[in-house]
Amino acid sequence: MRPFNIYLCGVGGQGIGLLCETILRAADHAGHLAKAVDTHGLAQRGGIVVSQIRLGQEVHNPLIPEGMADLVVGLERHEALRGMNVALKDGGTLIYYDTVLQPLGVRLGKMAETSNEDIERAASQKGIAVHAVVRNGLKDPRMQNIAVLSGISRRNLIPGLTSAHYEQALDDLLKGEMLRANVQLFREAG
Repeated sequence: MRPFNIYLCGVGGQGIGLLCETILRAADHAGHLAKAVDTHGLAQRGGIVVSQIRLGQEVHNPLIPEGMADLVVGLERHEALRGMNVALKDGGTLIYYDTVLQPLGVRLGKMAETSNEDIERAASQKGIAVHAVVRNGLKDPRMQNIAVLSGISRRNLIPGLTSAHYEQALDDLLKGEMLRANVQLFREAG
């Protein structure tokens, strides 16, 4: 497998860590070599959280060079746009959960809220494929990450990983009612 780079971004409390670990374990179940690194500095204060995953035989460092991600996964619109502009290569793919957790600049009226149109416009300039995911009636907003994971799986956005690999990974990481609810959402959403 040629190197495949995944940049995950969101806001503290959205489940970037679980999403990253699930993808890593799914890659392991699929027999792929993978390296990852997380940035959680402001997670507890609602700040930006980033994880980077690199799959492939020729990967020696978990850090993705700027503008070299094949896939950006955003768990919020502002972060999706930022991740796309910072990390995604031209012709890459963006998948994001269509919600807004307003950054301080928006709350203070110093910047505009990012819209889906803003994302589409920026993506079209770079030939980026965009997939927005939303799950109406989601009982727990902390499960938005699993709705996005379902979207990744259904669209085959990560080479060589199947829904069975993702479910095996979830089984490794979760137990009891939490596992059941997340697997059910994974199978229904996307």
